[in-house]
Amino acid sequence: MKGIFSCFTESAKEFTKLRSLTITALFIAVSMMIEAFSIDLQFVKLNFAFLAIAVIGMLFGPCMGLAAGFACDIVGYLVHPSGGFLPAYVLVGGLQGLIYGLCLYYKMSGHSIQFRNNKTGKERDITLFLRAIVARLLDVIVINLLIQTKLNMHYGFIPQEAYGAAIVARTAKNVIELGIDLPLLFILLPIALTAYQRVFRLQKATVA
Repeated sequence: MKGIFSCFTESAKEFTKLRSLTITALFIAVSMMIEAFSIDLQFVKLNFAFLAIAVIGMLFGPCMGLAAGFACDIVGYLVHPSGGFLPAYVLVGGLQGLIYGLCLYYKMSGHSIQFRNNKTGKERDITLFLRAIVARLLDVIVINLLIQTKLNMHYGFIPQEAYGAAIVARTAKNVIELGIDLPLLFILLPIALTAYQRVFRLQKATVA
């Protein structure tokens, strides 16, 4: 509990730093650009806007992630308005940012998980990769499958009788997307964290 509390308090401090606010605004803009270039493969629509939110959550924690999630949904509607403005989806966007912030925040202390290569004898910290898997699975299961499907049904986008079929279809879609999303997270997150620490000469922190 203390670790979770400190995670929120450290993240709240990021709002007082111009650097954090500027980088967050930059990644929100990147998220909007990615959203505009989603790939429609007919049977599945690939959208990688979550990558920008994941980076924000990793660098600045759950509080900033929550705010960035809200901002992305609101700005996204203003830039690409379609239909009515539904506040419930704004809350869902905030929850997505909160999940990535809680799972990935690099300042969260804890035990690192090491992978040992039996051939070379070298060890590698795989904590960030495991956290990325947890974060993406929570995003997919809690938000994409459960909450958004229910909201789509509530607002009439999905007929009541088609709920089961919608869950099956969305599950198949998200399983396909996971095969692409996770490798992208594995590549992007370490690069973003290393670049952030080097550019601003921050002491390397253990993500655990």
